Amino acid sequence: MTQRAYFYMLLTTLFWGANAVAGKLAVGLISPMLLTSMRWLLAVTVLLSFAWPQVRRDLPIIRRHWPVLAALGAAGFTIFNVSLYSALEFTTAINVVILQAGMPLVIFLANFFIFRVPVTSAQVIGFFLTVAGVAAVASAGAPQQLLSLSLNKGDAIMLIAVLVYGGYTVALRYRPVMHWQSMMAVMATSAFIFSLPFTAWEIAVDRVIWPGVEGISIAVFTAIFPSLISQVLYIQANGLIGSNRAGLFTNLIPVFGTILSVVVLRETLHLYHVVALVLVMSGIALAERGKRAR
Repeated sequence: MTQRAYFYMLLTTLFWGANAVAGKLAVGLISPMLLTSMRWLLAVTVLLSFAWPQVRRDLPIIRRHWPVLAALGAAGFTIFNVSLYSALEFTTAINVVILQAGMPLVIFLANFFIFRVPVTSAQVIGFFLTVAGVAAVASAGAPQQLLSLSLNKGDAIMLIAVLVYGGYTVALRYRPVMHWQSMMAVMATSAFIFSLPFTAWEIAVDRVIWPGVEGISIAVFTAIFPSLISQVLYIQANGLIGSNRAGLFTNLIPVFGTILSVVVLRETLHLYHVVALVLVMSGIALAERGKRAR
């Protein structure tokens, strides 16, 4: 069971790392709000093409729990991705994927203060290592920038995205017991509906970029891999090993994302990026070791 969860999280974080690269490639080809709407419209279309019979069977459960499912879809799928794609207009894909390493900290703190989930000393040390890694990226290796609150605009937006997705992960404990096809169909539909006001605003202020073939290709990729496959695997992994341990594996996003950013986008790898990667990976290793020991 644990090994299966590890495999699920490995694929999930690989595709999420690729999502940041796809979002960076999308800059100038398709606007962020429109990309989010197209992504979830395509995801819903693919889902319902095979999941509709299961959705019909689960309609009684859906009717009882649709507010929870709608809220999860809006937060974890819409707001997070709108923030991520918007951040990529102002910062690098490497920064975005490394900043996502802050998710475990949010998850652990929320679980501890809200649900009183105990933590070990090794996990606490792991938290601080993760924070140090995120701070290294957010300050571009110059901590005084944090003290003067002169964060890069894109990095600041991404930190908001991290808070949102951390909260979404913790809230997954409230999801109803139902087939994953029905759950994903409802949450993806919610994500699409909640994305429409953002896209309408983008059109109204004349900031929309209508996609060509390349932009549509990026939307298709994000719909299938970071949206459908990754989200299903992430929910399954949470059910197998819990949100604290599953959340720790999001620290693999910087590893995959950094490699893909350097190879695909030809972005420059700075020393502080390497330092941040070492810190966040040390944090996950120490915290996971502490969990196993406990």
